[in-house]
This record gives sequence, structure tokens and C-alpha cells, in this order.
Amino acid sequence: MTGFDMVQLSYDEPLADALHTRLTRVLGSTTKRLHGVRGMRRAYRLTAELVDTEQFFLADGDFAIDPEFPATTVEPLAEGVSMRVWRAINPVNGLTYGYGGLKLIRATALREMGQAVDVLAALPGRVEFSRRTAGITPHLQRWAQCPAGPQHQRRGQPKRDSASNTYRKGSPAEGRSTARRRLHVLSKP
Repeated sequence: MTGFDMVQLSYDEPLADALHTRLTRVLGSTTKRLHGVRGMRRAYRLTAELVDTEQFFLADGDFAIDPEFPATTVEPLAEGVSMRVWRAINPVNGLTYGYGGLKLIRATALREMGQAVDVLAALPGRVEFSRRTAGITPHLQRWAQCPAGPQHQRRGQPKRDSASNTYRKGSPAEGRSTARRRLHVLSKP
């Protein structure tokens, strides 16, 4: 268990429910969730209103945390630092970078966020980038396999099953079992 609250920020990510459960299991505490808020800046600001601690972990709805992530050893942010970002693996190209990674962020920094186009650039203070990898962004793999890109993934359209590389129109239960299989594969070493 850590001394930080945990929030998952989700919109319509297909694996968000399973990844929320995984966050709770790995971090050893309840993970709060903010779901379906339009506008990234607005959603980030609202996460600051959900937490009971000044510093908290923030994960996107498509972030699968590494079961070996050492959350209990995470040090608080130093004075003048607004956020720390741990890397995530992009399963499409194997690159590791901060986009989509786990964040430790100050609630006050989100409340005082400026008007820059990018949320990261709008935060007051410095941002630290950890060299450690905290997980993977599994949604990118599914997106990259879709021949028409993200516009093909709209609601009501057939979804591409990345395991069999075919389209399916299954029931919600079939979708959940596919998500569970993908999540299980992600957790294997």
C-alpha cells in the first residue's frame, strides 16, 4: 500500500474496467476512477477534486501497470516539482517513452494549470521523467492493426480482434473475455 491516492482517467477505452482492477491489485489500495469527461484539461482538473492526498498517482484508462512496479518505494515529489512520469511501452513499435505512462502529480498543480495547449506544458513547476518503465499501453496495438485507423473504431462498427486479426461483432460478454485474454497475455513475463 502506498501513501498516495490513485485515479484512473478513462473515456471509452475497451480495457478500462480490467485495467482499473489491475491498478487496484498492484498498488494495494482503492483506485478511484473518473470516467467519460469530455476535454482533457477539464478531466485532469477534475481528478484533483477526487483525491484526499496532495500527491496522487494518475493513470490513463488504457494503461496496464506492470505487476512488478514498486509502488511502495515511490518517493514524494520534491519541492518545485509538479509531476513525475514513468515510461510506458508502446506494443506496436517496442519503444518506451512517457506518453501514456503512469504519473505522480500534485493536486494543486492541476488546480493551478495554465492555458497552454498541452496539459504537461500548462503545469506550474518542473516535470520529472523517470527512467523506469511502469507498464504498457495495450490499446495502441489494436489501433495500429486497424487498416483504416481510429475512424474505423467508432461505436457500432465491427471491431478488429487483434488475437485472430479478424473483425468481430460479438456480444459484450465476448468483448470482456477477449479483454481478459489480452490482459492475461500482458501480465506474462
